[in-house]
Amino acid sequence: MEFSGEIRHAKEAGLRYVHSDEPGYTRVKKGKGFQFLDEKRNLIHDDEEISRLKKLAIPPAYVDVWICKDPLGHLQFVALDVRGRKQYRYHKQWSDVRSGSKFKRMLKFAKSLPRIRRKTSADLRKSGLPREKVLAAVVRLLERTLIRVGNEQYAQSNESYGLSTFKNEHVKVESEEITFRFKGKSNVKHHIRLRDRALASIVKTCRKFPGSALFQYVDENEETHAIHSQDVNEYLQEITNCSYTAKDFRTWAATLLAAKAFAKSRKETESFRSVSETKKKLNEAIDQVAEKLGNTRNICRNSYIHPSLIQRFLEGKSIPEADEEEKIIEFLARVGSDAS
Repeated sequence: MEFSGEIRHAKEAGLRYVHSDEPGYTRVKKGKGFQFLDEKRNLIHDDEEISRLKKLAIPPAYVDVWICKDPLGHLQFVALDVRGRKQYRYHKQWSDVRSGSKFKRMLKFAKSLPRIRRKTSADLRKSGLPREKVLAAVVRLLERTLIRVGNEQYAQSNESYGLSTFKNEHVKVESEEITFRFKGKSNVKHHIRLRDRALASIVKTCRKFPGSALFQYVDENEETHAIHSQDVNEYLQEITNCSYTAKDFRTWAATLLAAKAFAKSRKETESFRSVSETKKKLNEAIDQVAEKLGNTRNICRNSYIHPSLIQRFLEGKSIPEADEEEKIIEFLARVGSDAS
């Protein structure tokens, strides 16, 4: 199914929007390497084309490989990894355009946060444990802890958990303090504490419900139902009238944390002596953010932190401290506009 927004992004990048069900190339094992075949299973002999295909650097372990015939296709290859998961490689120009669109969305989300907080505060004051109240609690925890929302498939296949898939065993409540202990994405172990009287009360009550699922709500017939990640995303979309998802909290938080870390690093050292020292300090700051989010440095830098912040740090330009969220939003809107 084609999406008009994605087709538009492809055109903006000077690319063609393609599908992996279109005729394409594949590869077969030959000695220690691979040979490439066209859609009719004929061997490809063109040296220039073979060079392009090799530069895609498809991992040797990948199977069921589909390669786009068009060097300007927005999607360059699709394959299955050793665990049978579908992997995609996009054209760099597509990734660049999508990245710009993603960070524009991030700023829009940041401007919606006051509205989200007002609505969740109102829902948290509701009596009992209706759906809106439990979802508001999960959303508040998303923002306060930066724990991923979770995915039922990962919980079942990898035993890695997030807020929507937590079981009672993953949480402990003592007075106003909530403690989460769980294995998250990429088998990273997490131990997170939070003090919040209202949230602690809700979590404590949820733990009393039958079944292993932690977050459950009570409907009008006094029946309990588990919360799922889709419920959380739908709730966010209902209260904002925008297509936000739980992941937007982590993207914005990463940029906010990075702004704080970059500003602190600049404050402690007026100017760095060399390019290598600047890059070292940049990596140290990003590592702080990555640790908080439970990500690697590369993922944090490439997928979470607003690129304008990184660029300004490398150029030695000033970055406001992230104590006031509105100032960071205004700053990023301004520098993003200047860069475009």
